[in-house]
Formats: sequence, structure tokens, C-alpha cells
Amino acid sequence: MSSNTNKATKLGGKIWFCIAVFGLVGQLAWVIENMYFNVYLFDVIGGTATDIATMVAASAITAAATTLIMGALSDKIGKRKIFITVGYIIWGLVTASFGLITLDNTSKLFHTVNIVAATAMIIVIMDCVMTFFGSTASDAAFNSWVTDITDDTNRGRAEAVLQAMPLVSMLLVFGVLDGFKQNGQWDIFFYIVGGMTTVCGIIGLFVLKDKPGLKVNNENYFKNIVYGFRPSTVKANKMLYITFAVFCILNIAYQVFMPYIIIYLEKCLGITDYAIPLGAILVLAAIFSVVMGRVIDKYGKIKFMIPAIIILIGGFVGMYFMVDVPLALLIVVGTIMMGAFLVTSATVSGSIRDYTPDDKVGLFQGVRMVFQVLIPMVVGPYIGAAVIANNSETYIELGVEKKIPTPNIFLAAAVVGLFAIIPAIVLLKKTGKNQSKNQ
Repeated sequence: MSSNTNKATKLGGKIWFCIAVFGLVGQLAWVIENMYFNVYLFDVIGGTATDIATMVAASAITAAATTLIMGALSDKIGKRKIFITVGYIIWGLVTASFGLITLDNTSKLFHTVNIVAATAMIIVIMDCVMTFFGSTASDAAFNSWVTDITDDTNRGRAEAVLQAMPLVSMLLVFGVLDGFKQNGQWDIFFYIVGGMTTVCGIIGLFVLKDKPGLKVNNENYFKNIVYGFRPSTVKANKMLYITFAVFCILNIAYQVFMPYIIIYLEKCLGITDYAIPLGAILVLAAIFSVVMGRVIDKYGKIKFMIPAIIILIGGFVGMYFMVDVPLALLIVVGTIMMGAFLVTSATVSGSIRDYTPDDKVGLFQGVRMVFQVLIPMVVGPYIGAAVIANNSETYIELGVEKKIPTPNIFLAAAVVGLFAIIPAIVLLKKTGKNQSKNQ
């Protein structure tokens, strides 16, 4: 690994354009999948917090399996562009199709079954289909492409930009598109986001290029799929897997509350116009993350990791107390929490890229997905659902009593986040020992 004191390699305008556009549009589609499908299932279809957790878990399993298979395939043929561009095109079409999934349309197809259950099942299945193409395009191919065209002198900045994209995309959704949701125009909502994703894929056909001289992996394809889970592989890449452990725990903590955040703001805090506080938090946190990217590159990712985790945990705890407080204070604490999460994610994601073997970049995207998505999105939402189920806060909708999220979901996230400090300390100590040996 190169020293952080080396002169940074310039990426060029076209590469930065692709990082920004594909990162942003991909995250727009993921925002819809990770947040608004949950709201749609809860408010429109009549699902529960447990239904949301089940949908999130099914999507996570699909995402991890897809990234393992398609990431290894992109290594096998030595190409990323075809997976990114075609994947985005189909990803958008499937996202747009959710505008057709309604209780009325389901009732026309199935006359003798529970319409709510049938519609919920259709949503879960189509969510998995959408996740397949999204994970192929974004998680497997685009993430591999970013690793291909960056190095450890510029990954902090690239990661800071990418980590800000989920928040920027949420800001755009809340500020520009949420009005369609508020007015019950879910079909237009899905059509717009799906259309943007498809257009992005078409643009990529003309502007995105694979890294010149990208090596083809001629090893056995099926052996490569399970390569990352072999004990010998873990032993040979200890630093990578320790970093995976940090990422896994942090994302579990994030998933404890994030699937329920809009429902929490609306039903618990009574903030119906949640676009205002969320928008402010997202803008400030995204700006902070991008600014910190250069600092991370200058001083080192590992050094920033533990302080960022501690501040993140403090942000979770702070959010627990943000009930019946001025909106400005909620925005300040929310910004601290989300800003710390972005900076922490940038340090961890950049370190993962640094420790990933150059000849198995696509293959390890699948392993990364297991730690970043599969485990967190299966475990985290169920922790949140369990916390929600054990509180007394309820409301009546369509004659049905429903449990609503309370601030306890943030306290639970803080408890989970504490465990990330352990592998982070190990990572810091091993990094220090390796640097001493190299001196």
C-alpha cells in the first residue's frame, strides 16, 4: 500500500462526472427501495414493521447473492461497463413498474385471496427483481469500476463524494419528489425515478469507459464465487476482513432505525413536513463529508475511524433525546449523527478498497455486500422491529392498531455501534505494527 504522503493521482473530469452521476442516480433508486417502498407497504398496502423487516431482509439476501455472482463474472470477462450501463437501464424500468402495483390492480388479477397479502407478496418479489439489476449495476460493477480507477492517494475524496450521495439523493427525493407521495401520486413518483435511472444507463453507453488494460481473471468461476469465504482467504487478508467487521457492525446500527425514519418523524414526532429538517440535515452532513474527504486522504483513513465512530455513537444517543425539542436543535444533532456516519463510512469503505487484491476486485464486492448489506439488513431492521414491538406507542389506521417507532430505536443503534470500536482498535494496532515493520 502506498503512503498517504504520496502526491495524489488526478482522476480527470470525465471520471469525476461518472462517479458523481452514477453514484447519485444509483442512490436515488436505492432511496426509493430502502425507504419509500417501506412507507408504501406500511401506509398504502397496510403492512407492519415486521413486514418491512421481512422485505428488507429478502432484498438484502438478493443483493448479496447477486453481487457475489455478478461481481465474479465481471472479473471473469474483464469488463465493468456492460454490467453498469445495461444494469442501470433495466433497473430503471423495473423501478418504474412499481407504479402499477396497487391493491386495485392486484384485485383484478386475484379474486379469491387476501388482496393485502397478495399485493405485499408482489412488492417483495418485484423488490428482489429490482435489487438484482441494481446490485449488478451498482454494487458489483460500479463499485468495482471505482476501485479500478482510483488508488490510495485519491480514494478518500472519491469515497467522501460517494458516501455523500445517499444523503444528496434523499435531499432531492424529499425536496423535489416527495410532494407526489404526499398527494398519493405514487405512480408518477416511481415513473420519474425509474426513468432517471434508465436515462443514466443510456448516458453511460457513451461516456463511461473501462479501465485500460483491465485484467481478465482466468481462474475457475465457481471457485471464485466462494473464494472470499474460505478460511485461507480470510487468513491471507486479515486487514480486509477486520475492516469488513467494522463496516458490518456500523451498518447494523444504521439499519436499526433507518428503515423506519420517515414513519418515526411522522407518527412519533408529528413532523408531517419532514422534508425541511431532513433536507437541512442532509445538506449539512453531505457538505461536511465532502470537505473531510481531503483531510482523510492527507492524514489517513484508519486514524479517523475510531474518533468518527465515537462521535457517531454520541449522535445516536443525542437523537434519543430529541423529543419535544426545537426543530433547530433536532437538525443540529441529526447533522452530527449523519455527518459522523458519512465520514466513518468513507474511512471504512476507502480502507476496504485499499486492502482489496487488485486481481479480485469484482469478486470481493460480493463479500463486501455480505458485510455491508446482507447481515446488516437482515439483523438491523429486526432489532428495530423488536424495539418497536415492545413499546406502548400506537395509532389507529383503517381500524387497525399499529405500533409506531419511538426514540428507543436510536438508543438501540448506539448500543450496536459500540461494538464497532473493538475491531477498529484491532485495525489501528495492526496498522501501527505494519508501519513500524516497514520503517
